[in-house]
Amino acid sequence: MTTEKQIEENLIKQLTELKYIHRKDIVDRKTLEQNFKTKFEALNRIKLTESEFLRLREEIINPDVFAASKLLRERQYFQREDGTPLHYTLVNIKDWCKNEYEVVSQLRINTENSHQRYDVILLINGLPVVQIELKKLDISHRKAMQQIVDYRNDPGNGYTNSLLCFMQLFIVSNGSRTLYFANNKNQHFNFNADEQFLPVYEFADRDNKKINDLHEFAEKFLTKCTLGEMISKYMVLVESEQKLLVMRPYQIYAVKAIVDCIHQNRGNGYIWHTTGSGKTLTSFKASTLLKENQDIEKCLFVVDRKDLDRQTREEFNKFQEGSVEENTNTETLVRRLLSTDYADKVIVTTIQKLGLALDGTNKKNYKERLKPLSNKRIVFIFDECHRSQFGENHKAIKEFFPQAQLFGFTGTPIFDENATQKIREDQYETYKTTESIFEKELHAYTITNAIEDKNVLRFHIDYFKGKGTQTPKPGEPIAQQAVVEAILDKHNAATNSRRFNAILATASINNAIEYYQLFKETQKKKAANEDYVPLNIVCVFSPPAQLIAKNGDQQSQKNAADVKQLQEDLQQEKEDNQTNPEEKKKALTEIITDYNLQFGTNHNINEFDLYYQDVQTRIKNQKYSNKDYPHKNKIDVTIVVDMLLTGFDSKYLNTLYVDKNLKYHGLIQAFSRTNRVLNDTKPYGNILDFRSQQEAVNQAIGLFSGKDKGEAKEIWLVDPAPVVIAEYQKAVAALGEFMQQHNLVNEPQEVYNLKGDAARITFVKNFKEVQRLKTQLDQYTDLNETQRAKIETILPKEKLQAFRSSYLETAKQLREIQQKEGDQAPPDIQQLDFELVLFASAVIDYDYIMALIADSTQQKPAKQKMTKAQVINLLSSNSNLMDEQEDLTDYINSLDWNSGQDVNTLRRGYDTFKTEKNEKELTAIAHQHGLQTADLKVFVDGIMSRMIFDGEKLTDLLEPLELSWKERRVKELALMEDLVPHLKKIAQGREISGLAAYE
Repeated sequence: MTTEKQIEENLIKQLTELKYIHRKDIVDRKTLEQNFKTKFEALNRIKLTESEFLRLREEIINPDVFAASKLLRERQYFQREDGTPLHYTLVNIKDWCKNEYEVVSQLRINTENSHQRYDVILLINGLPVVQIELKKLDISHRKAMQQIVDYRNDPGNGYTNSLLCFMQLFIVSNGSRTLYFANNKNQHFNFNADEQFLPVYEFADRDNKKINDLHEFAEKFLTKCTLGEMISKYMVLVESEQKLLVMRPYQIYAVKAIVDCIHQNRGNGYIWHTTGSGKTLTSFKASTLLKENQDIEKCLFVVDRKDLDRQTREEFNKFQEGSVEENTNTETLVRRLLSTDYADKVIVTTIQKLGLALDGTNKKNYKERLKPLSNKRIVFIFDECHRSQFGENHKAIKEFFPQAQLFGFTGTPIFDENATQKIREDQYETYKTTESIFEKELHAYTITNAIEDKNVLRFHIDYFKGKGTQTPKPGEPIAQQAVVEAILDKHNAATNSRRFNAILATASINNAIEYYQLFKETQKKKAANEDYVPLNIVCVFSPPAQLIAKNGDQQSQKNAADVKQLQEDLQQEKEDNQTNPEEKKKALTEIITDYNLQFGTNHNINEFDLYYQDVQTRIKNQKYSNKDYPHKNKIDVTIVVDMLLTGFDSKYLNTLYVDKNLKYHGLIQAFSRTNRVLNDTKPYGNILDFRSQQEAVNQAIGLFSGKDKGEAKEIWLVDPAPVVIAEYQKAVAALGEFMQQHNLVNEPQEVYNLKGDAARITFVKNFKEVQRLKTQLDQYTDLNETQRAKIETILPKEKLQAFRSSYLETAKQLREIQQKEGDQAPPDIQQLDFELVLFASAVIDYDYIMALIADSTQQKPAKQKMTKAQVINLLSSNSNLMDEQEDLTDYINSLDWNSGQDVNTLRRGYDTFKTEKNEKELTAIAHQHGLQTADLKVFVDGIMSRMIFDGEKLTDLLEPLELSWKERRVKELALMEDLVPHLKKIAQGREISGLAAYE
């Protein structure tokens, strides 16, 4: 087997063949800095004195990687000792290919607390910008990634106080699998109960074929100009979040295709990138690169609705603050089009404003004013081009701007099969397709590609069968009451106990109103059962614009215009509002009144857009826990007609209830609201279809699957329930066989009798698979009673819960070894992912436990909801409260279960209990180490108030003991060994800066 050393040697040999200079002499901080000084002086044609270089070094080294990354890309100012100014760059930012590229290996950065050694580092003009961590074939790439992030987060590691602060990319490889990710502050690879994935990328060719072999990866990715281009052009500094993004391969190919097409003036084209693939970032990067193109007069990014205009502008400005200004009206758009200001070269606007600007009948004469631009080279980039381009606007743009180039982005192109609008060309009637408008496909990244890459989720589709033997006919509605009952029955399962939320798509505004009333009435009846927790149901559809404008004042006219603009892409709602508009206005007014009562808002129908924005925000606010943002403030189900079914993104929306006929691109767009990736608690997007549209789904999959149509269905859709149940049964059986191999019965309490770390590691891996499959099955809405009974038989609920407790206890023990021993821990422990998010409940949080204790203690013993032991078992089987589990368990054990305390009394009691317990622990630690309790408490309070550990304060604390230097050091370490767990517990998961050095 190839060793790490051999992999490293082979890579360095290949890099030298790619014209990198291998600098064997750069081995530490001093030689690294001296080399940078030489490169800096050559680039800027200057000779610095030693003191000038030291001052320059202090100025450019920045602990914030985002700030350092901006320095790397911009021209800077430095004042020399004689007072003369020096305008300099750290690298050749005009032509990155002309920088010097070097490779160093086994660089050791010795700083105050760190002696890390780095496998391979690539230097551009003397600055370390890429770190490559290599592992043997039998070591998971995960281990290498973990090691990089651990090094990155280790205090004094060099990333914050040396030239390593300019590190842009991390690459990890075991030779056969190679991945890369951007450097950012506060990166964490350890998964916790909130589990947020670190964005990690695989390189691929233009056809999305993965390039994993390290030799091939180096050939394609690490050639000097390619790497320089990747860092200079295809990384984005997100101003609003102060973080670095590296573009995915398919985004880069799309941008290159557009830029090349413009450079060569090769007409128009479209990009087929599936919904959820990051089209906004791709279009932003394309437009910013065009900003530098002197041949281009303007670049317009065109969207077709006001909410998308705002959303796109906000996204663009998130990437680069102030890069796109708001076009408040058509007059502003025309003024910016005529402006020669560099800031106005890229403009985001709506197709509606552009249409008004080119309307020759407009009284304000916009078209005449724009004539000086008509023969200029203007680039138009259209978002979701099939929606915004299939009308008179396309003809107007082409006629007025004959030199223009038009580019469209779409997740769902219009082909012959799904074209619906006819046009006349040369006396022949034909249908409009994306190709007929934009000429050629420049790049494709289909939903099939995205699912395979795990960039979006697969779908689980439940074709509702109803009760009894009667099956609904395809495309025909069933009784609305049956739909409401089914949703109320299945919603908790579909949304993982309301961790996520849902949209109900209806066929008309009248249907939406009827559903809203039915939900109100049905839930009111259910509320008689005190255990029923109602769903928060809201409804949103556009109002009749003609009635909003009725008042005639200027604001009413503006509000009506906003609604009309919104309805340009809401065909069904636009049509519906022509019939009985007064009834629809009245119904929507009542819906908004209910909304205001529910959420404490003050919206009204005349400012509908504000209401609509608030609904979208609350759907996204599902991401917050009930502790941080109470459930009463969230939305469970949003009833819609056309709204939110295209262009709306939320990772916390996972379910679509369908009671309208959908076809082709409309179906894919609607389904794709549910499939944004979050973590393992969201294994797929859930679709519950009440119209038996299986044939329409099959047609849509066939049309939009891209080149590989044969296996598309297997890729797009999750396995049916019987297949997953069989896998679950197999995983549980494997767990039983494992326990048997260790001479133990397959019972939760026997897990504690496993001998040795190797056995515990195997248990963690086995049971994690059991829980993953159970999480998937829990969200299947189409399980029948027989299947549910079988799942329960495979592993009964109480036994599963007890196994979860055993798992979390085992995970806690192994995680402590992982954290305490770090690189010295056995490799199998270092590589373990506990995936605690699989064991986190959206329901069982601090508030739930307190309410459960109150309900249980206020009842007579015979009527108590749960015993003390059952509450403790429930607590121990969920990872949400792992940090507080010990304290909560001790508190519950201290309670008189028949005392009848309310929630507020219990909360106060718990706070007092924790305070007293912490003080007892602190007193014991003080006595053990011969310190005054009061002095130790002041020391700990100082750490907790600033979340920073200060070594000097520790010296002050021990000074009264009059110890020798050696004795004091021994005492420091012994004290901190006892104090660190105490500090971590009261910090409750927050990091204390500088504490890692003592762990």
